[in-house]
Amino acid sequence: MSTLAEEGQAGGDTGAWDLSDLIDLEAAGLDAEAADDKAAVAALLDESDRLAESFAEEFEGRVGELDGPGLVDAMERLAQISDLVGRALNYAHLRFAADTEDPEIGALLQRSSERATQTQTRLVFFELEWVAIDDERAEELLATDGLDFCRHHLRMERRYRPHLLTAPEEKIVTELSLTGRGAWSRLFDELTSSIRVELPGNEERVPLDVALSGLFDTDRDKRREVAEAVTEALEPGLRTRAYAFNTLLQDKSTMDRLRSYPHWLATRNLANEASDESVQALVEAVRNRSELARRWYRTKARLLGIERLADYDRMAVVGADDEQIGWEDGREIVLETFDSVSPRMSEIAGRFMDERWIDVPPRPSKRGGAFSASTVPSVHPYVLLNWTDRRRDVTTLAHELGHGIHQFLAAEQGVFHQNTPLTVAETASVFAEELVFGRLLEQAEDARSRLNLLAESIEGQIATVFRQIAMNQFEDRVHTSRRDEGELSVERFGELWYETQTELLGDAVEITDGYRSWWSYVPHFIGSPGYVYAYAYGQLLALSVYRLYVERGDDLVPGYLDMLASGGSRPPEELAAIVGVDLADPGFWDSGLDLVAEQLDQAEAAAEQVLAGG
Repeated sequence: MSTLAEEGQAGGDTGAWDLSDLIDLEAAGLDAEAADDKAAVAALLDESDRLAESFAEEFEGRVGELDGPGLVDAMERLAQISDLVGRALNYAHLRFAADTEDPEIGALLQRSSERATQTQTRLVFFELEWVAIDDERAEELLATDGLDFCRHHLRMERRYRPHLLTAPEEKIVTELSLTGRGAWSRLFDELTSSIRVELPGNEERVPLDVALSGLFDTDRDKRREVAEAVTEALEPGLRTRAYAFNTLLQDKSTMDRLRSYPHWLATRNLANEASDESVQALVEAVRNRSELARRWYRTKARLLGIERLADYDRMAVVGADDEQIGWEDGREIVLETFDSVSPRMSEIAGRFMDERWIDVPPRPSKRGGAFSASTVPSVHPYVLLNWTDRRRDVTTLAHELGHGIHQFLAAEQGVFHQNTPLTVAETASVFAEELVFGRLLEQAEDARSRLNLLAESIEGQIATVFRQIAMNQFEDRVHTSRRDEGELSVERFGELWYETQTELLGDAVEITDGYRSWWSYVPHFIGSPGYVYAYAYGQLLALSVYRLYVERGDDLVPGYLDMLASGGSRPPEELAAIVGVDLADPGFWDSGLDLVAEQLDQAEAAAEQVLAGG
């Protein structure tokens, strides 16, 4: 039986998503006569322009005079504009993610981004005038009936009051963002998407994601060859990617200075509704427990029969062979697991597959990795995968569908509250992963089978908690060094990457010279500065929720789904409280890490049985 990727290459079922819902003009309340997707995108943006201009004519300079019903009306109209722009821009972004090399798609994305920026610029006044209202009057307005769809959003906007510039300055910043940060981020995406790796024995070069999957191979020589080939493929554009990174680092430094942010992570913490102190407590708690990761790597070295792991050994499977799972089997595992918890979860996940809300196989010009895009509440989310028939792909599918279910349920909150802060955004995805692992572990028949499953889970925990905090530390030093030292050389980036990786891995893993350049394909450093610690936050929160599910079973499910359906309409502390988690508890982080330690104990016990021939 051919893999789904092979079928797509042969011209059969490509497993590609259908993005037409985003540009369905009739569903958007517009004339449906547009002849093609470009015309449909233009029609959406034309209408948003018209509505934005009308909105500005009516409200600019008068926001402070609004009464409660007037504020409700204004926010409803902003939501309509946001929906139209969101449909157009998400369509262009998703088309680009599926094919980063087609110049027509690139042009569509650029034009859509330019027009969306123009609309955003026209509406900048509203936020500035809203936050300028005195606190007492603002609270009176926020008490108005009918503001549930945006009340929390409006309250959170006011936290940015000390950091906003004047209206003319904000307009300039918004206009220039397209040719500044946005352009450099797009360039980085195009550069990394175009990387091709020449693997031994392959007639053609392969995309970076496909090559990296070779690090799971059971043959150490092959893993080393893959790592060397990846390092070689990263070299030609390394200085260009470093220059893009340098430019974006300085861009952020400048904006932080102009907006009076005290440090490089302050903007991310504010967006995440997380205090500097809580984030630092998370970072320190994880760093203090780094020995958990090292313990696993030492155990893994014994299982692999080597004295000490090298960086290219960390992802190697510890079983006799790496189980291959095709798309059909993988989707059934996930759907059945979800159904055992909540038929509603399985129903929503099934729609992604049945209604082509998901793009599955790798393609030469497709963006690497995986993601779930929430798009706009009036449509539905879309998921992108790069399925290579590895068992890890099953957990990736569960992870992204966890996001998708969260986004789908939260759509009822509307455009202002659909999305949560990043600190909570990973909760549903990680919870979904844990469900799949829990189901598979129950079915394991012997120590070897349990070990293989536990190994994958432990390595997922390390990647999501410990590795992300190590990358947070890399970002911290890169941003700080760029501000203190000026432009950073490729070698300096490599030094900082080496230092922060060594702090995590200690003496348990040898870091090779070639690995010093592997920072240069991580997209979060470029497009979402400070993003990565949210993975650890969400992972530890999800582990706590999962433990509650194990303890309470079906009793937890209604509250869990309610938490997801609440979207970002409440602060993270209130969202977590729905399922009985207290984020204000100082011991919260260690409690989550204790769960990782318990799983590690199980993995080590299974490893001892396997090594003893049991």
